[in-house]
Amino acid sequence: MTTLMVQGTTSDAGKSTLVTALCRWLLRQGVGVVPFKPQNMALNSAVTADGGEIGRAQAVQAEACRLAAHTDMNPVLLKPNSDTGAQVIIHGRAVTSMNAVAYHDYKAIAMQAVLASHQRLSAAYPVVMVEGAGSPAEINLRAGDIANMGFAEAVDCPVILIADINRGGVFAHLVGTLELLSASEQARVAGFVINRFRGDIALLQPGLDWLEQRTGKPVLGVLPYVSDLHLEAEDGIDTRQAAKQEQVLKVIVPVLPRISNHTDFDPLRLHPQVDLQFIGPGQPIPAADLIILPGSKSVRGDLAQLRARGWDTAIARHLRYGGKLIGICGGLQMLGREVHDPLGLEGSAGSSPGLGLFDYVTLLEADKQLRNVTGTLSLEAAPVAGYEIHAGVTRGPALEHPAVQLADGRCDGARSADGQILATYLHGLFEGTESCAALLRWAGLEQVQKVDYEALRERDIERLADLVEQHLDTARLRSLCGVA
Repeated sequence: MTTLMVQGTTSDAGKSTLVTALCRWLLRQGVGVVPFKPQNMALNSAVTADGGEIGRAQAVQAEACRLAAHTDMNPVLLKPNSDTGAQVIIHGRAVTSMNAVAYHDYKAIAMQAVLASHQRLSAAYPVVMVEGAGSPAEINLRAGDIANMGFAEAVDCPVILIADINRGGVFAHLVGTLELLSASEQARVAGFVINRFRGDIALLQPGLDWLEQRTGKPVLGVLPYVSDLHLEAEDGIDTRQAAKQEQVLKVIVPVLPRISNHTDFDPLRLHPQVDLQFIGPGQPIPAADLIILPGSKSVRGDLAQLRARGWDTAIARHLRYGGKLIGICGGLQMLGREVHDPLGLEGSAGSSPGLGLFDYVTLLEADKQLRNVTGTLSLEAAPVAGYEIHAGVTRGPALEHPAVQLADGRCDGARSADGQILATYLHGLFEGTESCAALLRWAGLEQVQKVDYEALRERDIERLADLVEQHLDTARLRSLCGVA
């Protein structure tokens, strides 16, 4: 059994991308491979086949392996609900919320969950492909580390170190990171990968030669910058736009401090007939056909920010002029009369008035609702599939006119009497071809071009595997993976 770990010199160096690429590359060769991330900190998550919650990036990596996502693939997930605190999810279940200092002391317990999951995966798959978190050179986090070299040392696995040349200073990143590791940690670095290179590789070669001579470590390859490659983001919002047609639907997503599962909007961002704009602090909400209130890890706090930025007034004006409005998960809760958090699950305990656009109230409860679901939209009876991740339980008369009829017999969300507003707990609403087309028609796009988002995702995972074949030292990679 082989474990290989990818660590990065910085956040967003390309760890998730490289792990996804290596997973599909190995799968193509008939090698059984499973993704693993010991500890993830992200507000983009997915519901697993065993009814838990893991980081979205690991769910995508599971797809690259053609496996159903499982909680063992990401045994520790941290979901920030403030600048200094986070909800702690162990083996797919929220166990507590704590501040950073308290979590530092808790890591010994979290490590037990990490090693238990790794042991189960190692027993079931020939190769475990591991993704680190942030950088292994974060000195203040070295004690009790479970996300990078602390894990690699515990299971005695080799490490590939990846750096992003597009940021600049790539050689300083690689050499500096290596210098800040202990002797045993340096010894387990098996080689470097340089990511997002643009230009003539011949101009980079002198630097590569120097790097190998300086460190005694091989450069396993240089991955090119691919501007149109789509891979669902682990955390940061991807604002790139695909090429658009002349007639487009204008869609606005207000970005609140604790926005979650913003990968919901990737199918819209990539749709040739949708102009999707993320609006941040200090920006007015422009005229649009559709506004979507996204999920939130701190609904009451984000509601306060929405009002402080004047966006509640802008939404009311948008509705007066006939625009459409969708609330997803936390956005659904914001559209009701009140949100109650008596246990202080998402911040200080208390209640907040909602926007009052639907006659329902939400009570946050300790047990999360975690489900993969299918059903039928009330719009055109279009089939829809998605997932629920929410602590709130919503009740009220508005739910008698649901947005979705679920296959398990439940109803989800609400539609307004005037047809302008739709609310749902379902993430992944736009991923299905038929459901996305129905929602775009409802929002005002008369002739909708149907886009197969799942096919786009699969195409780009295959492209990543192609890049491994074309640009990395596959002989050395096979050796590191224990593949003959």
